[in-house]
Amino acid sequence: MGRRCEALCAQLYSEAASLPPCAWFATQTNGSGRPGGAQGFVGACVFVLLLLACTAASAQSVALQGMLGSSALLIVNGGAPKAVATGATHQGVKVISTSGDQAVVEIEGKRHTLRVGEAPASVGGTGGASARGNRIVLTAGSGGHFMTQGAINGQAANFVVDTGATMVAMGAADADRLGLNYKAGQPGYSTTANGVAPAWRIKLGSVRVGDVEIYDVDAMVTPQPMPFVLLGNSFLTRFQMKRENDQMVLERRY
Repeated sequence: MGRRCEALCAQLYSEAASLPPCAWFATQTNGSGRPGGAQGFVGACVFVLLLLACTAASAQSVALQGMLGSSALLIVNGGAPKAVATGATHQGVKVISTSGDQAVVEIEGKRHTLRVGEAPASVGGTGGASARGNRIVLTAGSGGHFMTQGAINGQAANFVVDTGATMVAMGAADADRLGLNYKAGQPGYSTTANGVAPAWRIKLGSVRVGDVEIYDVDAMVTPQPMPFVLLGNSFLTRFQMKRENDQMVLERRY
């Protein structure tokens, strides 16, 4: 088993040695292009782990939260929104131009068009890597509310954090736009400012904010129109919540 592992690591070492940014490690051989002895074997295995880590780190999630004058309000990897002027760069994302509710950005030499309200664009890395984050940072708006763009089942949604809501909640119009067959869900009632109203309880396949995606989230749909999707406790209880001044930090628990 040890010889097979050594051979596999040596093969991976040989195939990956020319790849940046970890190629410097390829010099640790015995001159034949293969790892030398136990030290070379350990080195090859460490190199493979470093290569995987470097590949995963290159994945980015970029969303356009809004426009601030001619600057784009970017959310990179679930971090706090940052106003970035045309020509400026933030965490490797360069703003090329802005117009209306969209911005053209350049990441790793490639240009992408972002639009306000769309789900975050995943750039670089392997498929799905950008949705494996564990931390969300939100900044309060002028009214003190924590609002953010995200996605439900891969479709763009506008959220507002509501710690008083039992679960994620939305109006029927949003549910229709998202393609949710909510009337097939569990019927019930919800209490609103206007009294008791019919509602449907459903299960969302996924809810995503920044590079953090949570699966199998309970939600409630009501006939009343709502300006935002309420990000309630069926989502929030998956996180450890901490608030500092105008920032809310959500650390993933499970």
